[in-house]
Amino acid sequence: MSPSIIIADDHPLILKGLSDFLIEKEFNIIGSAKNGKEAYVLIKAHQPDIAILDIQMPILTGLQVAEKCKAEGLQTKIIFITLEKSEDIYNQAKALGIYGYILKEFAIEEIEVCIASILKNRSYFSPELIEYLEIKEIPKELETLTDTEMKVLKLIAQNKTAKEIGNDLFISDRTVEKHKSHIRNKLNLASKANSIVLYAKEHEEYLSKYT
Repeated sequence: MSPSIIIADDHPLILKGLSDFLIEKEFNIIGSAKNGKEAYVLIKAHQPDIAILDIQMPILTGLQVAEKCKAEGLQTKIIFITLEKSEDIYNQAKALGIYGYILKEFAIEEIEVCIASILKNRSYFSPELIEYLEIKEIPKELETLTDTEMKVLKLIAQNKTAKEIGNDLFISDRTVEKHKSHIRNKLNLASKANSIVLYAKEHEEYLSKYT
């Protein structure tokens, strides 16, 4: 069954063009809005599977609509279509759990792919946006490490010994070795000594913020 969708954009041509395109592709468009307040009212009333929102809209922005939906626990998955290539807005969207972020110039080309991804519970962000911002997503396995483990891994990438790491972090050599063991387990690394060093060097760019 086709997912229920609402679309909101304050530019009439874009709103009509996207609606007509999705209807032609036999998607179930249950409503459209020309500002953020109307979009929010539609989402709350119908709780569609997907809401396609412009970010810069009158009364409420797309981000504000997404924030309200998140605060109320609404399950509608949100896609932003926008001209914005701001890293700050991108990060705000990610923090709100947005499922899609499409640049308007690629909306018609990418919207079907985006919806298909969402139906498989996967997010979709315009490749052109990612390339423009040169965003590198942190590998999922690194998110399992504690801050201290990340600091240890960063110092390992710098070829520091357990004693030097201990001195830098004000912990004992033995504690450093325990951290290294936990890191190996969490990252499923081989037990040989250089496996953790190789991994740390390969992922050094993600560790730079840990001091």
